[in-house]
Amino acid sequence: MRKLVPLFAMVLLSCAMVFAGGSGESDSTVVKIGIFEPASGDNGAGGKQETLGIQYANYLTPTVMVGDTEYTVELVQADNESSNDRAASAASTLVNAGASVVLGSYGSGVSIAGSDTFRVAGVPAIGITCTNPQVTEGNSHYFRICYLDPFQGTVLANYAYNELGARKVYCLAKLGDDYSGGLVNYFVEQFTALGGEIVSETFPEGNSDFTSYIANAKNSGCQVFFSPVSTEAAQLIINQADSQGLGMPILAGDTWDSNVILQAALGKDVDITVTTFYPEGANPEFDAAFKEWVNADSTRLANNGGDDTISAVTAMGYDAYYFALQAIENAASTDPADIMEALWSTEIDGVTGHIALEQVNGDAIRNTVYVKHANTSTGGWDALPAVVVD
Repeated sequence: MRKLVPLFAMVLLSCAMVFAGGSGESDSTVVKIGIFEPASGDNGAGGKQETLGIQYANYLTPTVMVGDTEYTVELVQADNESSNDRAASAASTLVNAGASVVLGSYGSGVSIAGSDTFRVAGVPAIGITCTNPQVTEGNSHYFRICYLDPFQGTVLANYAYNELGARKVYCLAKLGDDYSGGLVNYFVEQFTALGGEIVSETFPEGNSDFTSYIANAKNSGCQVFFSPVSTEAAQLIINQADSQGLGMPILAGDTWDSNVILQAALGKDVDITVTTFYPEGANPEFDAAFKEWVNADSTRLANNGGDDTISAVTAMGYDAYYFALQAIENAASTDPADIMEALWSTEIDGVTGHIALEQVNGDAIRNTVYVKHANTSTGGWDALPAVVVD
């Protein structure tokens, strides 16, 4: 009987080694990509749409070659809640989960707030649509595949001055918000350089009443209302601009490129023009396939705002996933340090255009901005000529 005990123990040990070996083998052929996005808060709608692009790309291409070995790509998500205070915690969740590279975030403020966590852990992050220069400025771990606010702000100011004929613009940003405040600053810099005049205000966190701001814009004699804020605030602005008879075009940046905006503007007396990264119709094959995929699942459809309109952030999320895969292939490694080094020389041809990085801050080399006008009768976007800056 005493001989059976160690024999039984050896059997258990052998079984444990088999299962451990099986688990280890499985883990060794999985590479994790973190999704650092808001699924709630002011930017939850945009974060969900950006995530959908990543998830769709993963659905199409769930594996990646690392050297001679095919790895399964596992997506790991963390909701940063659109909050700078929650950003570090969400970033830590992805680091602790073993992400080799991270994608996101929608929202420059949370990207900046979570950046140091990725830096300390040595995990590279790829910004998808976070346009504030501070996201990548002065660091070597945060990269970006979109254009920057100095570029977008200049295009918007030129559009207001040259295309809309405005000489006085009312600007409204959220107090303390890196994205809207930064973009307004770059807009003001260019618009005043052109000879225009600015009236500028900010609103506090949690504000839902924009009637006084709209009244101030009307009474100031401005000809354009510029407010590149979150979709949550944008919906309120649209409703109140309609009820108060704003009487001037509304101009905004990429955050307003959403079916949430289209739904809010439908049937209302508002004139909305936005700049963005991708216009629906630019790649019909991608558009049709994504629509089929998103319509096949009620949760995906809900995360896309309830219909199959393609947001530019979705197309950008799709491209970011493939950019990350290419970096992993180039690195021939799942080690974050190797992927970080490979990112500098990674290039792809995405649905939003060619993506390559400049070698100072790791920002995308982009020179095209797309302009869209909300059709309040059809509930869709009318695409205007793209703006290409040489």
